[in-house]
Amino acid sequence: ALQYLVLTSEVEEVEIFKICLEYWNILSAELYREVPYQQIAPSYLRTGNSNNVPTRRQFYSVILSKVRRIMISRMARPEEVLVVENERGEVVREFMKDTDAINLYKNMRETLVYLTHLDYVDTESIMTEKLANQVNNTEWSWKNLNTLCWAIGSISGAMVEDDEKRFLVTVIKELLGLCEQKRGKDNKAIIASNIMYVVGQYPRFLRAHWKFLKTVVNKLFEFMHETHEGVQDMACDTFIKIAQKCRRHFVTVQLGESQAFVDEILTNINGIICHLEPHQVHTFYEAVGNMIAASVDNVQQTKLIEKYMQLPNDVWNTIISEAKKSVDCLKDPEVVSNILNILKTNIRASKALGAPYVHQLTKIYEDILHIYKVTSENINQAIRMNGPMVVKQRLIKSMIAVKEDTLMLIGSYFSKASNIQQVLDQFLTPLYTFVLADYRDCHPEARESEVLNMLAILINKVEDRITPRIPEIFDLTFEHTLHMIDKNFED
Repeated sequence: ALQYLVLTSEVEEVEIFKICLEYWNILSAELYREVPYQQIAPSYLRTGNSNNVPTRRQFYSVILSKVRRIMISRMARPEEVLVVENERGEVVREFMKDTDAINLYKNMRETLVYLTHLDYVDTESIMTEKLANQVNNTEWSWKNLNTLCWAIGSISGAMVEDDEKRFLVTVIKELLGLCEQKRGKDNKAIIASNIMYVVGQYPRFLRAHWKFLKTVVNKLFEFMHETHEGVQDMACDTFIKIAQKCRRHFVTVQLGESQAFVDEILTNINGIICHLEPHQVHTFYEAVGNMIAASVDNVQQTKLIEKYMQLPNDVWNTIISEAKKSVDCLKDPEVVSNILNILKTNIRASKALGAPYVHQLTKIYEDILHIYKVTSENINQAIRMNGPMVVKQRLIKSMIAVKEDTLMLIGSYFSKASNIQQVLDQFLTPLYTFVLADYRDCHPEARESEVLNMLAILINKVEDRITPRIPEIFDLTFEHTLHMIDKNFED
């Protein structure tokens, strides 16, 4: 009966496979839970006696080996992978995250993890064999490589650390060799996406092997220059995942190194991000911010933050210098776009750094509030001249986004601020002058609801210490918000 079920599991029909998968999941989970922590000798150490293997596991061992092959060869696509082969056989970036595929992946991953616990040597043997067949071309195809690498990534943590190390070194070396061996951008894009996925799934290994971690990150930096659709996105997404899980390693001077790796990254940051799109640069900045946040030396951390924000600050200072000569430059679409990108970079930096972001915010706080005020005046002027429908024009939308992102940045810092007195003394009065007064005075179509979110964050953070200023907040916000709700409750 189980042999028939194995054959049925090979049928290329998803709904049938899901039913079979449910059974294999139940069976493998039951067998694992019978003796969950018993150390079973690897297959190459077992004698004919096999008394140390539970009887039921022995009974199912041949069947389960076949099931492992099926799981590995049919592994569903995980959520993290953005570079895929479409129906036309083209390599493209996946924009929609397929919920059915993700659920199938989670169920298959759980089943394969149980199967790996039951016999990790067999799992490793099958995966190594299939990888060798990719390299020697006997089983080479995008689909086969994808499913194999998704399966390899899915069993992270299921092996003991030494075995995981040996296995992963083999896998990465083979994949890097395959990337060098294959010709054509499409082939390289598929292999690159699989390398990035696999390394991102094994943070325990990366934390334990600094040289390998550094090599992997430098390889990600190479992929950030690869213009094939989706590869740069995956490189940035993998980089931030590694930065979050291995952050302390980047701010520590490792054995044989003359400086912390984060210093090297910051020195070369312009060359690393020069081919990235703005949204990818924002992800990169959040990743590096996570590293800097792990620094325990406050003086060193402050220096790192200054170096980290130097590029966006240089562009920012240029904009401010031009604006001081003539505020009309803030109506230029390119300038507005640059301001938006700088604000988004700062939002991601604030999110990653937390309270230490105050070192950056104090430098730009007054200037961003002045730009907020001028931008709001420009929006109001456009509405007066052209009517409320002007807010649907692209430039005005971008100006509104500048206001919104300014408020999100301030709110992001408030939510993580550790020095409440500094918030009250240094940030509150300018906020009332520029932001809350603008909320009261501006046209209803230009009134930014993010002001209310930012105030909620502020009040939750400082609690009763803001009580004396609550009447002022009410005067500046309550009545005008009430009129807007009264006239248009839905929006």
